[in-house]
Amino acid sequence: MYPRTTQSTQMAALTASGMLLLLMSDVFLLADDMPTWPKKTHVYKTVGDIKIEADFYRPVDQVIRPLVVWIHGGALIMGHRDSIPGNIRDLCQKEGFALASIDYRLAPEVKLPAIIDDLRDAFCWIHAAARQDLFIDADRIVVAGGSAGGYLTLMSGLVVEPRPTALVSYYGYGDVDGDWYKKNSEHYRTTVPLVAEAVARASVGQQVITGTDNKNPAHKGRGNYYLYLRQNGLWTEEVTGFDPATQKDKLDPYCPVRSITASYPPTLLIHGTADTDVPYELSVDMDHALTAQRVPHELITVKNGNHGLSRRNTNADPAEIDKAHERAAMFIRESLKK
Repeated sequence: MYPRTTQSTQMAALTASGMLLLLMSDVFLLADDMPTWPKKTHVYKTVGDIKIEADFYRPVDQVIRPLVVWIHGGALIMGHRDSIPGNIRDLCQKEGFALASIDYRLAPEVKLPAIIDDLRDAFCWIHAAARQDLFIDADRIVVAGGSAGGYLTLMSGLVVEPRPTALVSYYGYGDVDGDWYKKNSEHYRTTVPLVAEAVARASVGQQVITGTDNKNPAHKGRGNYYLYLRQNGLWTEEVTGFDPATQKDKLDPYCPVRSITASYPPTLLIHGTADTDVPYELSVDMDHALTAQRVPHELITVKNGNHGLSRRNTNADPAEIDKAHERAAMFIRESLKK
């Protein structure tokens, strides 16, 4: 499964596999199965021989419905459109909202500008196909995502036209060049063994992919790559393609916290204070930026909540986690039923 390594690095590989599952699954209330509504897969963009896909779930009818678009997480390195959280699925079924989940090309084989191009193009395709092919109301679209998907959700408020109706960012981030990403992560250097560079790079760089499968050994190895980047403060440079020390101006357009205007969509931020992957302060910073521009928004804080708002290995009150999800459901419902 992995190249011959020391015992320490083998332990890191196993830990990385667990990290891969966490970052790919958007673990909060993850559904054991996909929505019972029929799924239809569309190719929304082709780049060379790479087909980039989106899944749509809705009843078999031609009723024009509001749409929730889910964007998966995975540090922009991992993840797949299959990882739709159960609470999002259940809300859409209960309220009769159409549901979409999109893939995008993953780093490091492509860099952040290409990923944002995919994000923009996904919504261009949705708007073009809205009524005639998808039977959705393009004027009522809520975008939601977790972790890196939360980041892309926040970016959609900048790059998607027309702007989405509202955004829901679960433990996302508004910058890609803060110290948390461009400096060595003390958490990942002290809680797991250090990953050797050769091991980290063994599973990346070979072929552009649009999603990962945790049953694929090669894809599992991408967790090693992520750990290596965090342990050595290399995520920003390797994922964005820009040097944060000398090219800050080139990174500004990819940092929502520095680019919000008064026309930004209403936004709900949800974050746990004990998040060791994406610091809680990233959502606090977004809260301050939204306040400065007088954008309607709310920050839901889950005391002691971890990354993914998982009920496992957390000191958070389960009732507080449930309350956060209930507030998100209410926010989406109110936004789409206006």
